[in-house]
Amino acid sequence: MNPVIEAIKNRRSTRKYAPEMLSEEHLTAILDAGLWAPSAHNDQGWHLTVLRNKEMIEALNTDTKAALLSSPLDWARAMGQSPHFHVFYHAPVVIVVSGRNSALSPLADCCAAIQNMLVAAESLSIGSCWIGLCRNLFAKPDMLKKWAGLLKLPQGHTPQFCVTLGNKTGFPPKPPNRAENTVNYIN
Repeated sequence: MNPVIEAIKNRRSTRKYAPEMLSEEHLTAILDAGLWAPSAHNDQGWHLTVLRNKEMIEALNTDTKAALLSSPLDWARAMGQSPHFHVFYHAPVVIVVSGRNSALSPLADCCAAIQNMLVAAESLSIGSCWIGLCRNLFAKPDMLKKWAGLLKLPQGHTPQFCVTLGNKTGFPPKPPNRAENTVNYIN
């Protein structure tokens, strides 16, 4: 099988990481893959902030869990209340993916960069997980202002999602069956 397609099909969200840091070579390759993603009108409207500082990752976890407490979703509030749940699964690396507000399609640009990073990580046998729960935090204006400063984001960028990276522990889960009737052809 083609190695790119194989990486796409083998990729799973990793939620258990070994504590050791990724090699600079692997981290750089994953980030570079994100920067080579397609973007609307070639705006390249993303910015990647790499967190390797455990205290900052813990603070981001704490604030995100607090933001989950005001979610209208029962399961999200339960995650925010759980003393055992860690938003970033104790990954040694968290990447905050931010979009440039003036880009034509910053959300889609960020999503394309994330997908490239996830597939690149899998191709290197590195675990990864796309973290959408952080959007609950960044949706709060006071927290957005706080974290934009802490993350040293360029002016005019808004955090969209986070990605966790680290060495995998255990075996990946069996892939779920693909949904049926999701493609049609018009000839």
